[in-house]
Amino acid sequence: MNIFSKLVNSGLVPDGFSFSSVLSACAQAGARCYGMWVHQLMAELGLEMNHILSSSLVDMYAKCGRIDVAIGIFMTIKRNHVSVWNTMIGGLAAHGLGSDAVMFFREMESEGLVPDGVTFVALLTACSHSGMVEEARQYFEAMTTKYSITPRIEHYGAMVDTLSRAGLLDEAYDLVKTMNVKPDAVIWRALLSACCRYRQTKLGEITVKEIAFQGSGDYTLLSNIYSSANRWEDSEEVWKERKKKGIRKSKGLSWVELGRSTHEFKAGDRSHPDTDGIYKVLHRLSNKAKSEGYIPLTELVSKDVSEEEREENLTVHSEKLAVAYSILKTMPRTEIMVSKNLQTCSDCHEWMKIVSKVLCRVIIMRDRVRFHRFEGGCCSCKDYW
Repeated sequence: MNIFSKLVNSGLVPDGFSFSSVLSACAQAGARCYGMWVHQLMAELGLEMNHILSSSLVDMYAKCGRIDVAIGIFMTIKRNHVSVWNTMIGGLAAHGLGSDAVMFFREMESEGLVPDGVTFVALLTACSHSGMVEEARQYFEAMTTKYSITPRIEHYGAMVDTLSRAGLLDEAYDLVKTMNVKPDAVIWRALLSACCRYRQTKLGEITVKEIAFQGSGDYTLLSNIYSSANRWEDSEEVWKERKKKGIRKSKGLSWVELGRSTHEFKAGDRSHPDTDGIYKVLHRLSNKAKSEGYIPLTELVSKDVSEEEREENLTVHSEKLAVAYSILKTMPRTEIMVSKNLQTCSDCHEWMKIVSKVLCRVIIMRDRVRFHRFEGGCCSCKDYW
C-alpha cells in the first residue's frame, strides 16, 4: 500500500494490475479506509472494469467488513465470469451468510454459468459457518454425481469442518479415515478444534498425534482440552512437551485502522503511546460488562494459577485492547472494526457481545476463520463458530 501511494504521488497513473494488487493488499489487511480511497481513485480515472478488477473490489469490501457494499457492487457489475461469483459466495461464507450464499449459487446456475472446484469450496464453507449440515452433504455429493468434479483436499476439509462444528465428531472422524486423499494438517486441526469445543479429550489425543508438524496452536488446543476438564497436570505436560521441542507460541495480534493509519496490539501490550488511556477504558469496560452479566471464562487459561490471575490474563487479550483503543479515539456509537491473525477465544466473543450492548456500538471482528458482527448483545454468528 505504501508503494502504491508513492506511485500515485509520483504522478504516474496506476494500471489495472496495480489496482487489483493494492485492493488485494487492502483486503488482507482489513484496510477499509485505504481501500475506499483506492475505489474512489478508480472511479475518478474512469478505469474500465473487467472480471479481475470486479472480483478484487468485491473481495476488498467483503474482507473489510462491508458485505453490504460488496453485494451492492456485485449487483451493478458484469457477472459473466465464474470468478466474480466465486468471490461473492466466498465473501458471504466468511460472514456466515449461508442461505444467501446458496441463493447466489442458484442464481449463478440460472444465468448459465458452470460452477468449478473453487465455487464448491466457497459453498461448503458457507454451509459450515451457518450450520447447514444437510445442505453441505447434498452439495458434496452433487460435486461428483451432477457436476463431475472430483473432491480435492479443500473440499474434504470444508466438509470435515462442517461436521465438526455441528458436533458430529464421529462422522467427521469417519470421513477423515475414509477420504480418497491423505488428510493434511488443516483437516486434523479442524477436528482438533472441535474436540476442544465439545471437550472430547480422547479423540483430541488421537487427532493431535496425526498432525505431522505440530505447531503452537495444536498444543494450545490440546492444553485447553485438558484445562476444561480440570486436568491441570496433563495441561502442563503439554506445554512442557512444546518447550522441549522448541516450538514457540504463535503470537496473537489484533489491529484497527483509524483514518489511514493502522494500530497493532498483542496480548498484554503496553508499548502503545496511549497505553494508560487504553487500560483505563479496558478496565472500565470490563467492569460494565460484569454488571451486565459477563463472567470471565477462566477455564480457558491453561496455567494452574489463582482465579484472579486467570481473569487478568483474559482481560488483556489483543482484541480487547484494540477495541479499547478504538473507543478511546472515536466518537460514541461509531462502528468499530478489529482484525485478528488467530481465531478469537470464547471469552473475547462473550465480552464483545456484552460490550456492544453496553455501549450501543456495532463491533465487527475479523479473525482467522470468519467475521463476527456484534450488536445489541448478539453476534451475527448466532454463537455458531
